[in-house]
Amino acid sequence: MNSSTLLLFNLGGQEVILIVVLALLLFGGKKIPELMRGMGRGIREFKDASNGVKNDIEDSMKDKKDQN
Repeated sequence: MNSSTLLLFNLGGQEVILIVVLALLLFGGKKIPELMRGMGRGIREFKDASNGVKNDIEDSMKDKKDQN
């Protein structure tokens, strides 16, 4: 990983507080729960799709073993 990627994930307490304050200023207190719900739904859909692909691959591998 390059240094900019490492800096992105190396956040201290002050940086997190600053990000939260900026988010409140930009979106307001009423919009943030809506944004989080939308993000949660998106993550859930992504996980479901990932699990579906994983299951399809495992099933095809099992079918291939059964044929041999």
